[in-house]
Amino acid sequence: MYYGELKKCDIANGIGVRVSLFVSGCTNRCPGCFQPQTWDFCYGTPYTADTEAEIYAELEKSYVGGLTVLGGEPFEPENQRELVGLLRRVKERFPAKTVWVFTGCTLEDLRRDGSRHRCEVTDEMLSRIDVLVDGPFVEAEKDIRLQFRGSRNQRVIDMYKTRQTGEIAIWEQLRR
Repeated sequence: MYYGELKKCDIANGIGVRVSLFVSGCTNRCPGCFQPQTWDFCYGTPYTADTEAEIYAELEKSYVGGLTVLGGEPFEPENQRELVGLLRRVKERFPAKTVWVFTGCTLEDLRRDGSRHRCEVTDEMLSRIDVLVDGPFVEAEKDIRLQFRGSRNQRVIDMYKTRQTGEIAIWEQLRR
């Protein structure tokens, strides 16, 4: 897996100060995407054990609220197979930190057997996520006033409540 950027003090992609990993590779190719360079699976820098150590070092800081993974597309199967281990280890080492993931897929699509983005680790990956921002960017739905998303069709999903109830639960802070 490659990544385009590792932001160590990101305040735009989730609540509070976050460590944000922008993975490379995306077959969604949404028209109007703000980072089309990340469509290339070999864009940027190879993800290594040193990259992961850098992430952990930042997450150790008390003022960092958690990890955000975006891209590219974190739910490309080749990215999931690497990211699921990272998310597992982050949740074990830093249980109080939140994990946010941004995807151009819908949660329904990720759960559906036969979906192009579903693979053997998708369910585990979804189980490690606190907030999922889902849905493709749709240029006709673009709204710069939205919090944590670029177009009105996208949702900010509370994955804990969604797992509890079995129904998609929109993250409560958006309703305020």
